[in-house]
Amino acid sequence: MATLISRVPCNSCAITCSHENENGFATFPEKAISSTSPRAKPPRPRRIILVRHGQSQGNVDECVYTRVADPKVTLTERGIVEAEECGREIRKILERDGVDDWKVYFYVSPYRRSLETLRNLAKAFERSRIAGVREEPRLREQDFGNFQDQEQMKIQKAARKQYGRFFYRFPNGESAADVYDRITGFRETLRSDIDIGRFQPPGEQSPNMNLVIVSHGLTLRVFLMRWYKWTVKQFEGLHNFGNGKFLVMERGYGGRYSLLMQHTREELKEFGLTDTMLIDQEWQKHAKPGELHYDCTTTGPSYFTHFDDHPAGEIELREEDGDESSMNAEVERRE
Repeated sequence: MATLISRVPCNSCAITCSHENENGFATFPEKAISSTSPRAKPPRPRRIILVRHGQSQGNVDECVYTRVADPKVTLTERGIVEAEECGREIRKILERDGVDDWKVYFYVSPYRRSLETLRNLAKAFERSRIAGVREEPRLREQDFGNFQDQEQMKIQKAARKQYGRFFYRFPNGESAADVYDRITGFRETLRSDIDIGRFQPPGEQSPNMNLVIVSHGLTLRVFLMRWYKWTVKQFEGLHNFGNGKFLVMERGYGGRYSLLMQHTREELKEFGLTDTMLIDQEWQKHAKPGELHYDCTTTGPSYFTHFDDHPAGEIELREEDGDESSMNAEVERRE
């Protein structure tokens, strides 16, 4: 039998070496080294900050989409100011930690309004504070189709309201469920980056790294839905946060990320979180990575009604349903 040999640069010497096991199959020296000399996991970032782009031309006048491709829509003058103010507000939060080694690493949607938001909010940070940036296509806006006919979009949005905001797919475009699928892929990439400390500068293991994700309203709501395992009904009760505004997922006392570390319950209720979702966020403040919230297995929408105490579940379901007019308040607004 032919011997399979791997010729790769060896970590223990500066030359190309052969690595094979006793069966003649190639081995991977980097895995062998990590298994025999495991390194401590890099610290998790202190925060994941979700930023919605500043006011764009499309937020002011939806007719823009009939002549300008969605990825090319720019910020307004007001949007530029909002982005600059956003950067200053984020910096204030980071400086309140009272540490000297804090840095920021950016993930950004490739749409022009997101890139312009990043450029302007980044004015608040000198070069030494920026650990890096990655343009990430999976963070793009929900695809509403190509050049958009304004009257047809009104018809499509009315149909979406009737069909359901999460599952309705725009012709030649996407549904929120489609966005969920690509955000799931991004989340796995992000978790891998966190686990290996990809954004940590060489030789550094700082617990004061902060990730900033610059994206779009619906995309960020879907990101939160995927991260915290919210239901479709819970997602449909959420509202966009304003242009140039942000939400902070901050590392809690046990290491998991909670919105309640930075935001008040009232702020999160305004965003659309229910009492059940807030209870879970309180748990997130104290839980450790890898722990499961066993008390949440039958809370939220009542999937099971055959238990003796099912009336409580029915009450919870009604709370999750919320006010239909409230849920659809921003249907006509651009993400």
